Amino acid sequence: MNPSTLPTSALRRSQLYRRHTKLGADFVTLGDSVVVSHYNSMGDEKIQSQQLGLADLSTLPRIGFKGAGTPDWALSLGIELPAAPNRALVQADGTLVARLSQHELLLASGLDSRSQCIDHATARVTQAPLAKSVYSLPRSDSHSWLILCGSQAPATLAKVCGVDLRPHKFANGEIAQTSIAKINGVIVRHDQGERLSYSIFSDSSSVEFLWDSLLDAMAEFNGTAIGIKALGE
Repeated sequence: MNPSTLPTSALRRSQLYRRHTKLGADFVTLGDSVVVSHYNSMGDEKIQSQQLGLADLSTLPRIGFKGAGTPDWALSLGIELPAAPNRALVQADGTLVARLSQHELLLASGLDSRSQCIDHATARVTQAPLAKSVYSLPRSDSHSWLILCGSQAPATLAKVCGVDLRPHKFANGEIAQTSIAKINGVIVRHDQGERLSYSIFSDSSSVEFLWDSLLDAMAEFNGTAIGIKALGE
């Protein structure tokens, strides 16, 4: 493994990096982030991702905003908003915009770590005071980001979550703010092309427990950890 791709070489590292290393992970640099590219101990992860895979995207950019002025402020930045709370939209640049309430947004970058939406919003935060009744939330620090994907993902989630997340009940772009393995979190149906996918955002301090719980639940369906390379189109 090249030293430049060590998980400790970036300013931000996932709390799961030791687990990834034990699984034989190769890491890749995307922008300012270092993420798992693939695991040498696994088989064909592209095929695995269609069946059942779990990826850690916790080092990719995220940011949040809340307050009564947030919707208008976001629109002024050219961000397309979901029409209602508990809905999400993928922007033209790949950014996921999740509307958690009427006045709260969570933004997560595309899989390439790029996001003009996040860049513009972050620049506005650092260059000038935010508009009245708009408050920034450091979601890269407070929340981990996992993706559970594949045809067996709903069956896996049924073992750790009380919400019915089957595709015919939980449409692409829908959000559930719920408990996952007894941890409060946000589940977004976030399909990657034709691949059924769920983005899971939860408290960073609990991500190790959540990761282990999901892998345990996946074992019945022969699910494994996968790297970001397997999520590509």
